[in-house]
Amino acid sequence: MLKKFLLVFVPVLTACVTVNIYFPAAAVQRAADRIVEETWGDQGKGGAKEPPKSGSLNNEKRYAWISFVSEAHAQQPDINVSNPAIRGIKESIKTRSGSLIPFMDKGNAGIGRDGLLAVRTTDGLNLKERSEVQQLVDAENRDRDNLYAEIAKANNFPRERVGDIKAIFAKSWTEGAKAGWWIQDAQGNWRKK
Repeated sequence: MLKKFLLVFVPVLTACVTVNIYFPAAAVQRAADRIVEETWGDQGKGGAKEPPKSGSLNNEKRYAWISFVSEAHAQQPDINVSNPAIRGIKESIKTRSGSLIPFMDKGNAGIGRDGLLAVRTTDGLNLKERSEVQQLVDAENRDRDNLYAEIAKANNFPRERVGDIKAIFAKSWTEGAKAGWWIQDAQGNWRKK
């Protein structure tokens, strides 16, 4: 009788162990919003932010087949990490923003659908300014790509997640854009915010 019970019950107990590995998109979104605010600050105010969405492990409903079996979770990554590489990139972006803002205000540069900057037009710019805006945009985009890679690295995300981080940041850069700045929609069309 005991053997029969153990043969049935032990597999049920071992089958209940589940490891929850996921990509913490909500935490990355909060970190992205914070970094956009830190680097572009009041210069690129886009208006009111949406309240944070629930969805963290603590807010989700959990179900267990057997009440005395606890749930196993993978360690949550520390999205708020601030290693020297990330701090350096953020400072570089912040320092450059003062030079980029006038080009953003005039519509020469805009935020692409991928969250990177693009030179939209060089109308009204002299040769020196054309070169300057292109160099600023190129440097900004390099820093943004490096930032996403460093965030993935610092949080032990697989390299394939850099694209997800970039997409989340694209939303934050767009939402943080100042009214009147040019933004590219999903179809590739430019419009003023």
